Amino acid sequence: MQTFCYPAGTLLTDEDRAEHASPFSVVIETPRLILSPPSPEDAPALLSIFSDPQVMKYWNTAPWRSLDDALRFIDRSTADMKDGSALTLCIRDKQSGQLAGKCMLFSFDVHSHRAELGFGLGREHWGKGLVNEAAEALISYAFKVLHLRRIEAEIDPDNQASAAALKKLGFAQEGLLRQRWEINGVISDSALFGLLATDQNA
Repeated sequence: MQTFCYPAGTLLTDEDRAEHASPFSVVIETPRLILSPPSPEDAPALLSIFSDPQVMKYWNTAPWRSLDDALRFIDRSTADMKDGSALTLCIRDKQSGQLAGKCMLFSFDVHSHRAELGFGLGREHWGKGLVNEAAEALISYAFKVLHLRRIEAEIDPDNQASAAALKKLGFAQEGLLRQRWEINGVISDSALFGLLATDQNA
C-alpha cells in the first residue's frame, strides 16, 4: 500500500483528491520508503551512486564524474517537473533517511497517455526488493493519478536483473531494438518492455 502526499500536506489516496495539486510535485510513501523530489543537498549521495561503474554498466550514459554532474541532474529534474515533462523521485529509506537511488517517469506522450519508467539503485541496496517497492508505487501513481494508459521501459538485453524486476512488476517484453546505443565505443541492443493500465486491472 502507498500514500500519495503533496508538499502542502494533503494526503492523497485516490485520483479524485489529486485534482487541486500539481501531480509533478509529490511525495510517495510506501511501507519502507519515501519517494521525494531531489534537492541540492542530495548531490553527494547521488554522485556516490551514479559514479559507480557497476551501477551504470547498462545505462545509456557514462558514470558521473563530479558533483557538478549531480547538481546538473538535480537542476534538470527540477525544471522537468515544473514543466511536466518528467517526474524524478529519490528513493529514501524511511527509517534512516538514507538515499538509496532514484526512479523516474519520463518521455511523456500526453496525447497517447504514455511514459517511460527508469530506476537506479546503489549497490549496497541491491537484493532487498527496494526497486520493486519503489517502482510498484510509482506505477500505481502513474495509472491512478497521472492517468497513463501505458508505461514503457527500455533496457540492455544483458541486464538480467532489470529484466527480472520488470517482469515481476507485470511488464512484458515486446521487442528488441538492434544496435540502439553506442556508449564509449560499445554498441548495444535494447529490449523494450511494456505495461498497460488494463494489465494492472487484470
